Amino acid sequence: MARIAIIGLGYVGLPLAVALARHGPTTGYDRDAGRIAELRGGRDRTGEVDARELAASPLALTADPQQLAGHEIFIITVPTPVDAHKRPDLAAVIAACRAIGPALRPGAIVVLESTVYPGATEEVVGPALAESSGLRPGVDVFLGYSPERANPGDRQHSLERITKVVAGQTPEVAERLAALYRKVTGDQVYLARDIRTAEAAKAIENAQRDINIAFVNEVAMICQRLGLSVHDVLDAARTKWNFLDFQPGLVGGHCIGVDPFYLAHKAKEVGHHPQIILAGRQVNDAMPAFLADCLAERLPQGAEILALGLTFKENVPDLRNSKAAELILALADRGFALSVHDPLADPAEALAHYGLRLLPAVPERGAFDAVLAAVPHRAYAALDGTALARLLRDDGLLADLKGLWRHQELPPNLRRWTL
Repeated sequence: MARIAIIGLGYVGLPLAVALARHGPTTGYDRDAGRIAELRGGRDRTGEVDARELAASPLALTADPQQLAGHEIFIITVPTPVDAHKRPDLAAVIAACRAIGPALRPGAIVVLESTVYPGATEEVVGPALAESSGLRPGVDVFLGYSPERANPGDRQHSLERITKVVAGQTPEVAERLAALYRKVTGDQVYLARDIRTAEAAKAIENAQRDINIAFVNEVAMICQRLGLSVHDVLDAARTKWNFLDFQPGLVGGHCIGVDPFYLAHKAKEVGHHPQIILAGRQVNDAMPAFLADCLAERLPQGAEILALGLTFKENVPDLRNSKAAELILALADRGFALSVHDPLADPAEALAHYGLRLLPAVPERGAFDAVLAAVPHRAYAALDGTALARLLRDDGLLADLKGLWRHQELPPNLRRWTL
């Protein structure tokens, strides 16, 4: 197998690097020396690769870009966020191109896995590589695109169990990349017509999910006005064979909450205003404020709230673009006193990113005016009605966004609220 270099060792890059290292010489590069030291010590803060697998892997690790010389295929797996104005921020992609440029030799292949808008690989990556290497994309070095489909915390749809979409600048490059990815996914490789097609496919995957969740979130808003539980409504609706089973909630993180803006950006460039895509984003971005208002209607001014969960989704430690954090901060802005716990979030990151100090454990007893299940981690699902009641004062409110405790019995002196 060709010598492979994975650029960026986060949720996407590290599992891919470990998987490819089982089949041939692979180097994992990350410009964060602390991250490399952590991985060499057998710890993956993302929780995607366990310590034993990491220790047993032949993967080479480095924060020195000079160690990338001699590799033949470079796979870029860095974040692609948006800026404060919801515009694509490709700074990390460009930085990755600058890091690998000096290591490129004629015949090398550079693959982008990060989610981007259609055209970005050839319009942004290609020129950045030409500038940093002095080589001509499509002539001296070649581009590929294979969008990541990672779902953090999801063991059922791991890298080895999903279909990998692959595209190359030439048919020969595409076939070579397909052969590489087949070593990890078996026959589950789909050759897209070209790079822009693969980029567009990835962009619409997350936009479609975002829109479907936005629909259910809007239904939840309507149900609140009608005095209905959206969870009860969905229980009835999903008995129809072709009903699409999406759940309401907080849509943050670094994929679904971001990627639709990449597609919208390109759509506007070519003269189309994407109404549905941006409407979905508007609904989902409004959920933290909507939920904060719902709670404010049910609690006295200055009420003490125990918020359970801070990460962007259940059972992962990632705090990036967390709408749960946005909800908690919105409650604080409304004058409520917040105590926050999350069993997976890093306390230093929570303080640095959001100014929130995490409790070391869920209290055994308390006198809170409300307990809020902001993120339905497995640890919180284990709390029964008795344990929850011990946390609340008389007439306290159990606020359960995702219906985590819908079927737990509570004493009659407590109130319950859910979407």
